[in-house]
Amino acid sequence: MNENSEQIVLVTGASKGIGQAIAVELGQKGRVVYVNFQTDKKGALETCKLIEKNGGIAKALQFDVSNAKESEQAVNSILKTHEKVDILVNNAGIRNDKLMAFMQESDWKNVLDTNLASFFNVSKLIVKNMITKRFGRIVNISSTAGQVGNAGQVNYSAAKAGIIGATKALAKEIAKRNITVNAVSPGFIDTGMLDGMPLDEITKMIPCARLGTVEEVSALVGFLCSNQASYITGQVIGVNGGVA
Repeated sequence: MNENSEQIVLVTGASKGIGQAIAVELGQKGRVVYVNFQTDKKGALETCKLIEKNGGIAKALQFDVSNAKESEQAVNSILKTHEKVDILVNNAGIRNDKLMAFMQESDWKNVLDTNLASFFNVSKLIVKNMITKRFGRIVNISSTAGQVGNAGQVNYSAAKAGIIGATKALAKEIAKRNITVNAVSPGFIDTGMLDGMPLDEITKMIPCARLGTVEEVSALVGFLCSNQASYITGQVIGVNGGVA
């Protein structure tokens, strides 16, 4: 039997960019993939089409990961249908860049809620289920900003650093239950998240002298969700062209 048959997957923020590529990568393996989105229904349905085109099964699921109640209801709906979630990819994230001297409380809170609090909101019930089932793969999408910091991104850097700490702590809590928890830390990846950034200047700082692709990130996530990665947990793996 294919190792991935009947596996249930949830990817947050999967309507575009890295999240979409991850959902498609995991869907190619024959899994049932829940494609989370908050507002971009068109993008989520496009992700579903790409998964189905490759023979996978996809279901769009709308909820706000920063909202604890919505997240709980969404996860419960999956568990009610399938009684398990085998793979969780916490990808959803936003930027709201400003120098800290000019940052408003809302700029801080919105980024922390979406990028960090969402990890707890979405993961808690799934972790309980994985412990019961004695199997699971959790991959959290961090960023080089969380490792080295970026000027103008105090909020984003703090959130992504928090994801790294949470990954390492949770990995130690549940490793004995055959559950791995890892973080993938992309650098400058060619997505809409880079809109407004000075890309020419950024490229000059990258040893590989180019932006990364979403497929380079999703390939790593796919490996971490496979049986071949069962002894890898609590790790932060960069996809950054040598920046960090």
